[in-house]
Amino acid sequence: MSSVGISSIYSGCSVAAGVTGNIFAFVLFVSPIPTFRRILRNKSTEQFSGLPYICSLLNCLITLWYGMPLVSPGIIFVATVNSVGAVFQLIYVSIFISYAEKAIKLKISGLLIAVFLVFLAIVFTSMEVIDSNGRRLFVGYLSVASLISMFASPLFIIKLVTKTRSVEFMPFYLSLSNFLMSLSFLAYGMFKDDPFIYVPNGIGTLLGIAQLMLYTYYSTKSGEVSRQPLIDSFA
Repeated sequence: MSSVGISSIYSGCSVAAGVTGNIFAFVLFVSPIPTFRRILRNKSTEQFSGLPYICSLLNCLITLWYGMPLVSPGIIFVATVNSVGAVFQLIYVSIFISYAEKAIKLKISGLLIAVFLVFLAIVFTSMEVIDSNGRRLFVGYLSVASLISMFASPLFIIKLVTKTRSVEFMPFYLSLSNFLMSLSFLAYGMFKDDPFIYVPNGIGTLLGIAQLMLYTYYSTKSGEVSRQPLIDSFA
């Protein structure tokens, strides 16, 4: 097979991995919808927390910036998935602020402003202070740190399942989507030879495998069926 043919196959696999990762990420982005339908219906945030959505928004914005051509040319699927994610998180945060109690409303609003200020500071620093050669490294390390910080949620779920010996708060389809998304972007990062993509998603893949193994073990052992959306367990 010619080098052109191999390059074409390689490129096609890279695109397939990126598209697949975007699809499974979309499943995760829409997973909080039942929670926010409840908030809209009851016109109250009840005991839910807006902090996970604030953290997710910051993560999406940083990783979106890393995927932009000005920072990292050639990884457009990182930019697309995080642009969609940022829109969803901003909508969720806006709804949360609208129906939260005054004290919580002020706190989340302040955090939202802080998120945008941090993001603007990152953009300014990467464009005006750091040269083009260091820009990718600077934003890349921030992106990896942000992505790894998001693993607190699956780690919390794993701890909760092992403590309660119940899969009630770990729905199978969300655990599977999280695993497949991480696996897809792990492959995408490998095809692009980008450690800032494949390292955090490699960790995410391992955590996804752990969640699926726990689900299989405890659901078989107890015969329980998951009833709650994942977002409700830590929101």
